[in-house]
Amino acid sequence: MAAERPLAGATVVFDLDGTLVDTAPDLVATLNAILGQERLPPLPLEAARNLIGHGARRLLERGFEAAGAPLPADREGELFDRFIARYRAHIADQSRPFPGVREALGALSAAGAGLAVCTNKPTDLAVALLQALGLRGLFAAVVGPDAAAARKPDPRHLAAAVAAAGGGMARAVMVGDAPTDADAARAAGVPLVLVSFGYTEIPAAELAPDVLIEHFADLPQACLRLLGACSA
Repeated sequence: MAAERPLAGATVVFDLDGTLVDTAPDLVATLNAILGQERLPPLPLEAARNLIGHGARRLLERGFEAAGAPLPADREGELFDRFIARYRAHIADQSRPFPGVREALGALSAAGAGLAVCTNKPTDLAVALLQALGLRGLFAAVVGPDAAAARKPDPRHLAAAVAAAGGGMARAVMVGDAPTDADAARAAGVPLVLVSFGYTEIPAAELAPDVLIEHFADLPQACLRLLGACSA
């Protein structure tokens, strides 16, 4: 049985935006819609994709800065609400799982691993996105910062996701794309896998992951290597 389910008792925790799903097209389209309403120039997708990963408020702040104007402090709440409402209505217009995601998740589940999402996107939006893409049922838990004591890179966010999935930190691995994921994993003392194609201003290779993957086809073997030898 152990040979058939070598990851039994392990928990694989995923970042969402830029790791599991290419959400940049819909997030940047929403950002540009808000910028347009404020008579500011739109941002090209490739220039704006690396602004993603710290939550909607920070994306708005960085987007306004990149467009040449500070986010008005007295209107921050209003602009945030408009952003969320527009994004919720267009959450999966163009967003798609990265190639190989479904197959890798299936392989990890078949090997016995529990799966969780640890994202700085609000939990309800993360669930809505995963449901729209037919992925929600693959995860034992989806934990946004509102469902944890803190947000990544604080390790308590990662620990909350592992606990919500019924796992333990001694047999957990973090899969992400950016410094927030790397810092959370290092602070929590869990192995780190980074994807090379996500949203980060610092190249993933420079974040010193335990394993760097260029395609999700490589993820199951990476998790086996990192976790398979650990005691169940």
